[in-house]
Amino acid sequence: MKKDYDPRMHSAEHILNQTMVRMFDCGRAFSAHIEKKKSKCDYKFNREITELEIDEIEKRVNEVIVKSLDVYEEFIPRLEAEKMFNLERLPDEAGDTLRIIKIGDYDSCPCSGIHVNSTSEIGRFKIISTSFENDVLRLRFKLLDK
Repeated sequence: MKKDYDPRMHSAEHILNQTMVRMFDCGRAFSAHIEKKKSKCDYKFNREITELEIDEIEKRVNEVIVKSLDVYEEFIPRLEAEKMFNLERLPDEAGDTLRIIKIGDYDSCPCSGIHVNSTSEIGRFKIISTSFENDVLRLRFKLLDK
């Protein structure tokens, strides 16, 4: 595990991904770099994002965070997971039983990372910059104290 790995930031990434799916139907990030001070997620997208959309993403992510949703794991057979999730980024050696991380009833996805126990531990989510190039929308974000 990287020395600057942060379960708060990683859990926020899950919430951001689900928010992007719900708002834009763009799928989860195909690439992410998650660190303690700031992080980024890349989405397949067809345009630059507006300031109003940035504000709405932040609002929705923070609404989920303040709900104090439980973050927990479940284990399901890989064949069952294939019907529910895109497993392209999952290594083959993940095995026949997959760990699914759930954030209340808001998000669930296969993941091997470490997460908070409750969204109340995350802090406030803030998008610090965006860019759009070659059909890729990059969102850079950080967490602030509550």
